[in-house]
Amino acid sequence: MFCEKPHHLPNVVPQTIQAVDLHEGDWGTVGSVVNWNYTMEGQEKVVKVVVDDINKEKRLVTFKAFEGHVIEEYKAFKATLHIENKGDNNLVIWTIEYEKQNEHIPEPFSYLQLATNITKDVDTHHVNQ
Repeated sequence: MFCEKPHHLPNVVPQTIQAVDLHEGDWGTVGSVVNWNYTMEGQEKVVKVVVDDINKEKRLVTFKAFEGHVIEEYKAFKATLHIENKGDNNLVIWTIEYEKQNEHIPEPFSYLQLATNITKDVDTHHVNQ
């Protein structure tokens, strides 16, 4: 869903993601530009990302932010979603690489929590289908 159908996320987690719009390229392709409207800690935010990497074999997608609220705090911000199989289970691993604008900016734990919450909500949605 995060790689090829992120525009379906507002239907699955409308309380967190209000819109995911394609600005350039095609869904599920490296180099495509996607705009995300989301709510974090009660505040509406926007981020524009480029799909930096997709590896379907490894079940991995990386988004690199270049515009929006996150760039106000971080010079660089890259989020990678990787899914590993552990027996009958799938293990979702989020990795965030970042560089703060200055030393007073907090670590991006709120973004990691956002990703975790979205992942749990998507999992619940799939289980209930």
